Amino acid sequence: MLAHDLTLAGCEELAGRVRSGIQVCHNSANSGFANRKLGHRLMQNALKRMRFWSTLLAIALATTALARQAAAQDDQDDPPTRVARLGYMEGSVSFQPAGEDEWVGAVPNRPMTTGDKLWADNNSRAELQLGSAVIRLGANTSISFLDLDDHTVQLQLSSGMIDVRIRRIDGDDDFEVDTPNLAFTATRPGRYRFIATEDGTHTIIGIRGGGDGEATGNGQTYAMHSDERGDFTGTDSLYADVEPIQEPDAFDAWVDGREHRYDSSRSAQYLSPDVVGFEDLDDNGDWRDDGSYGHVWYPHVEVGWAPYHTGHWAWIDPWGYTWVDDSPWGYAPFHYGRWVSVGGRWGWIAGPPAERPVYAPALVVFVGGGVGANVAWFPLGPREVFVPSYPVSRTYMTQINVSSTTVNTTTVTNVYNTTIVNKTTTITNVTYANRTVPGAVTAVPQNTFASAQPVARAAVKMTPQQIAAAPVSTRVAVNPTREAVLGAHASTAGHVTAPPAAVANRQVVAKKAPPPPPVAFAKKQQAMAAHPGQPLAKKEMATLRPAAAARPAVKVAPPGKPATPTGHPVNAARPGQPAAQPASRPANQPAPKPAAAAPAQPNRPAEAQPKAPEPSRPATEKAAPNKTPEPSRPEANRPPTEKPAPAPKPEANRPAQPAAHPPAAEPKAEPSRPAAEKPAQPEAHPPTATKPATPAAKPATPPKKPETPEEKKKREQEEKKPQGV
Repeated sequence: MLAHDLTLAGCEELAGRVRSGIQVCHNSANSGFANRKLGHRLMQNALKRMRFWSTLLAIALATTALARQAAAQDDQDDPPTRVARLGYMEGSVSFQPAGEDEWVGAVPNRPMTTGDKLWADNNSRAELQLGSAVIRLGANTSISFLDLDDHTVQLQLSSGMIDVRIRRIDGDDDFEVDTPNLAFTATRPGRYRFIATEDGTHTIIGIRGGGDGEATGNGQTYAMHSDERGDFTGTDSLYADVEPIQEPDAFDAWVDGREHRYDSSRSAQYLSPDVVGFEDLDDNGDWRDDGSYGHVWYPHVEVGWAPYHTGHWAWIDPWGYTWVDDSPWGYAPFHYGRWVSVGGRWGWIAGPPAERPVYAPALVVFVGGGVGANVAWFPLGPREVFVPSYPVSRTYMTQINVSSTTVNTTTVTNVYNTTIVNKTTTITNVTYANRTVPGAVTAVPQNTFASAQPVARAAVKMTPQQIAAAPVSTRVAVNPTREAVLGAHASTAGHVTAPPAAVANRQVVAKKAPPPPPVAFAKKQQAMAAHPGQPLAKKEMATLRPAAAARPAVKVAPPGKPATPTGHPVNAARPGQPAAQPASRPANQPAPKPAAAAPAQPNRPAEAQPKAPEPSRPATEKAAPNKTPEPSRPEANRPPTEKPAPAPKPEANRPAQPAAHPPAAEPKAEPSRPAAEKPAQPEAHPPTATKPATPAAKPATPPKKPETPEEKKKREQEEKKPQGV
């Protein structure tokens, strides 16, 4: 403790004493004492004093260094100050918590962090909000967070389409999207569209709104700028084609509508722009000025409503028990700011607008600590200090409190020393304003609390006497169940849609190595029993992770060299081209085999189908066969009998006669398609196919032997058939 309290000035004082001792020794040696014995004794005493102060100085310096190292080590336990909110869903959206192997139905307002995965099924969409950015998913899209902390967003896009709006990038921020064949790093705010094909060989990137970035893959880097569209093909070798971006599509229109809610929000003037979900407050409450608290937001709720009452508790590492509210606006008021009761009505007070907000799992105080049969809690009021139940440093505790309410830092430090340093979970010297407000305290049985069950349905009454007699604590000494990890829809495990196995297990390319994979809840349960209700520290978590643990689904790209877009190789598998898998063949080209006549692109996102021209190529390429020959369709990809095409006579606009094409290439494979999308005509083939040098290229002629009346009649009937039949 002595060395810990030593300051730099104290160390300087010790150094001064050492220098004084050295000077005494020097004077003693040169003073010319008459009594040499006395002089010798004085010199010995001076040397002893010098050794004492030198030793003390060394101890002080070493202990100061250790204290600094310990403080730095404490900082390593701090959780991220932000998460991603699952704020909007439509259709069928599934969620897989970090470290688990089961998919469950996604729940709005669920915080997402490193290791969490999301799947938007057919005709579905979802939105993730991070404050400084927002990520929107199209249909048939699989994403996960490889890393998410204060300065890093590393997103894995295994298949499908996402739109990323980055509102702010600081100098030390890293925003990376990893797909099966490249890693893209955004360097400026803007709008970014990413499409990853289901076969994992193709990525399309479109940039709007001033964005900039760099695509990396296979030792090559390609710079991209705003209003450009990059088409990247291949895995072993990466081919790039960069061109001007195309017109907005239906997915862009939906994104613009969601963005308008943020840009035109009235609530933006009352709080920091990084408070996640503040735009949801506009239509669900009113802002009013209060002489004591400033700007207060009052929600539109029924009589008797109280904060932290309609929702459930989930277990999310590294924060532990986390409140997930049922209200569509129920995110910002439960993870930032404070609640106050004014005239019998609950109001929410945001933190100082100038402070960057820090996410909190739930800003409450617990009553009883889970010692009895029930667990109870109430919301923190203005200027009251939040004490995390997870390991944190002094800096983090100060930051999370000053960003959510007006509080003195000295008060925060005193509470930190009491609750964190001295590990006193029971609080006895604080008077909480909301503890005595009627209806403020919510209580449920322990099993309801620990298994993510709905709180409002299981709430029990507590009398004022019980509330006053129960101790107030910073955490609940109750360990969670696996249901708390899966969330409120834990019962849907194994009964929801999930990404195909090939997509879920696909490897992606990363520029930055992500952190180790999260540990499964089953492996943590025994260690958590030692301190119930408290998440494991990072050191403890590391001991549960296998020594060779790595991310098998991530391949770190080698250092890249700047490259120039070169287009696509002759046989490259571009979306909508024959070189791709049969399911990727456009519907307006005849299949070379009967088995390839299945509907085109059944597993691609709905917005990535031909109706969406931006930035996906299939939308503009659907008419390509009727314009310019496609060089990537080599002659070897066309059935051999397709080569002797009819000469360009008036009849050439009709389908080829049975004698010119085998049954496998007959256009009857798509009888119900409109005329505009009928099979490609001869002029759509490469020039080498329309100008053969052999007589076989001439129009089919009747056999030289005389026709019988029956044969002639049959031939004439075939010629009169309408086009496309």
